[in-house]
Amino acid sequence: MDNQRNLILAVVLSLALLLGWDLVMSRFFPQPEAVVTSENATPEQIAADSPTQAVEIERDLATELASADRVRIDAPEIEGSINLLGARVDDIEFKTHRETIAPDSGPVQFMAPLGTDLQHFARFDWLGEGVTTPTAQTVWTADGEMLTQDTPVTLSWDNGEGQVFALTYAVDEHYMLTVRQAVTNNGEGTIAVRPRALINRTSETADRSTWNVHSGPIASIDGSVNFDWDYDEVAEEPNGQVRLTGRPGWVGFTDIYWMSALIPDAGAETQASFTEAGADKYAAVLLYDTATVGSGQTLERTTQLFAGAKESAVLDSYQDAGIEQFGLAIDWGWFRFIAWPMWQVLIFLFDLVGNFGLAIICLTVIIRLLMFPIAQKQFASMAQMRAVQPKMKALQERYKDDKAQLQQEMAKLYKEEKVNPLAGCLPIFLQIPIFFALYKTLLLAIEMRHQPFYGWIHDLSAPDPAKILNLFGLLPFDPPGFLGIGILAVLLGFTMWLQFKLNPAAMDPMQQQIFMIMPWVLMFVMAPFAAGLLLYWITSNLLTLAQQKYLYSRHPQLKAQAEKDAADKARAAERDKA
Repeated sequence: MDNQRNLILAVVLSLALLLGWDLVMSRFFPQPEAVVTSENATPEQIAADSPTQAVEIERDLATELASADRVRIDAPEIEGSINLLGARVDDIEFKTHRETIAPDSGPVQFMAPLGTDLQHFARFDWLGEGVTTPTAQTVWTADGEMLTQDTPVTLSWDNGEGQVFALTYAVDEHYMLTVRQAVTNNGEGTIAVRPRALINRTSETADRSTWNVHSGPIASIDGSVNFDWDYDEVAEEPNGQVRLTGRPGWVGFTDIYWMSALIPDAGAETQASFTEAGADKYAAVLLYDTATVGSGQTLERTTQLFAGAKESAVLDSYQDAGIEQFGLAIDWGWFRFIAWPMWQVLIFLFDLVGNFGLAIICLTVIIRLLMFPIAQKQFASMAQMRAVQPKMKALQERYKDDKAQLQQEMAKLYKEEKVNPLAGCLPIFLQIPIFFALYKTLLLAIEMRHQPFYGWIHDLSAPDPAKILNLFGLLPFDPPGFLGIGILAVLLGFTMWLQFKLNPAAMDPMQQQIFMIMPWVLMFVMAPFAAGLLLYWITSNLLTLAQQKYLYSRHPQLKAQAEKDAADKARAAERDKA
């Protein structure tokens, strides 16, 4: 009766876990709501860079890109344009990354103009005292029609008071724009200006920030990458502003796969901050110290703008070129010392086999081979534990009323028989960081995005699309959360059930029941995870089954004991039934 009660309790708790998962995720990580905008506002009412932007207008992306005077950008990995109104870099597309896996999918639109649903742009300007500086409504003049890797473009504006402002843009082979801000004072007196660079974006289209993957404001301060702030936390600060104390290496916003960041002039003093810039709008700001410009003099500051994909090799190359900690913009987490080398091995295997799914299988084989000596020790320990079971039972009967003495006698027995009861736990402890590191790798590495396997798996970084409840896509609906059981999730549960069946039966009936339920609980829990992660786990389970078969042949006493335990269990079940 107790066993049945425990079984029912375990089932109820498992269902509570499954049903509560979606509830908790929707409660604490809700999907963004639509922006409420004003259709009758005028452009003059919009202060794009103000932390108290009070009114917005809704603009169509295609119309906005077609209507404004623009300088085109055409580089090896990005294309887009610079808006001459306000000198905004507000149109960036990635040539090498598509929005979806559909054959007709267009490129990822990363930066977009003010007022559009995808609002995300960068500006470079000045704050001044006693001098007229360009604003968000200033119309600039360009000396060229297209910015390419070989042809920089300069925008200029004369304030009519003796000062000429200039912005010179250059772009490299990847995702980095270099912007040289210059102000020439042709007037008679001295002026004081503060060069500024900012990124303005909406949080409505941002990736969701979770407990293990950061999305939102990001910065490198004093050589350490700061993941501390989310969008909502910035808005909750006094005046909606967070001033970052220390020397900024770079500052910006990150999604899981993309990032926009400003890198200051290495030779100048700067301050960095995050600011709320309206309803669900935020700005990352680099503000240079005030400088005086005498008559006939020119002040220059050079700021870099990264607007691109977080490809590990590209970020590392920029770090090697002097941008501190830029490779750590990918939030590998606590297990970076495992995740990063694992990712390098995975890339190497992909280059060899040409398919990331096969590379994951090869990586799993390598991991299991490296852990095989430990598994051998685990089985040897299990054999030793089984051999001393009769003596342990005798001690438990003799000292059942004296727990302290029982512990002393069992420790003495372990020492005499040279048995380590914790040896069997080592493979489990080693698997935890390896599994979590691979999970982070599959989740964060953009190189895995849209990578197919075979058959119905078209994206290893996304969940299995072949859901049982919608008859593998035949029915026009997508099952929610853990109910989206796919073929890979079923294979995961089945292979884990076989693995538990092959293990020696647990002495405690409650443990036996948990082991029988656990594979199917994990099937539901793991269903929403990336297909690549499930592929790794299934492969690992199959290799474990083969490994167990082999090690049982090396330790026949374990196999005999497993068969005896199974027979005893069957007889006990028959007795309970009778």
